[in-house]
Amino acid sequence: MYRQATARLLRSAKSKAFSTSAEVPAETPAGVATFLEKWKKNVPNIDPPNTSSSYMKLRPPTPSTIPSKLTINLALPYSTSLSTKEVDMIIVPATTGQMGVLPGHVATIAELKPGVMSVHEGNDVSKYFISSGFAFIHANSYADIIAVEAVPVEQIDLAAVQKGLAEFTQKLNSASTDLEKAEAQVGVDVHSALNAALTG
Repeated sequence: MYRQATARLLRSAKSKAFSTSAEVPAETPAGVATFLEKWKKNVPNIDPPNTSSSYMKLRPPTPSTIPSKLTINLALPYSTSLSTKEVDMIIVPATTGQMGVLPGHVATIAELKPGVMSVHEGNDVSKYFISSGFAFIHANSYADIIAVEAVPVEQIDLAAVQKGLAEFTQKLNSASTDLEKAEAQVGVDVHSALNAALTG
């Protein structure tokens, strides 16, 4: 039934492109409003599906001047560690190297590797260990850091990290299959980055 309804909507709708911008518009895009209107007309007994913009908070448009603060969100699969926190700068562990982000940074998407993300607020610096993820830097001085795991550095136990590093190094040396080697290599990489964050 959904296929038939969607096909009818697509046939009757004029070809209007949906925005693919990384920035969330200040109001509902005309294409989404048109889609919902036509859905209600053609399929009145079924609620329309939610679009991705239904789940996103509206963001302000790109300002004409560079703001004095960067607004960051740090999201994990199970929680949000930082939500709309205004800071001076962040430094994230991108796969291409450490990347500093200030207000007014050009829109960028960066893959994150295991390492330390530092959040600078005046003279205060908070450090989080990030296992992996992505950083989405928007032109309106918002940054969304999506991480698999993030832990404040001061909560990490150095002895447990060094023990884990030794165990994964031994597993890597004794691995016989490609899968075992890959799993052990991931463990070595993460524990090496944790060790470097705590000791260096």
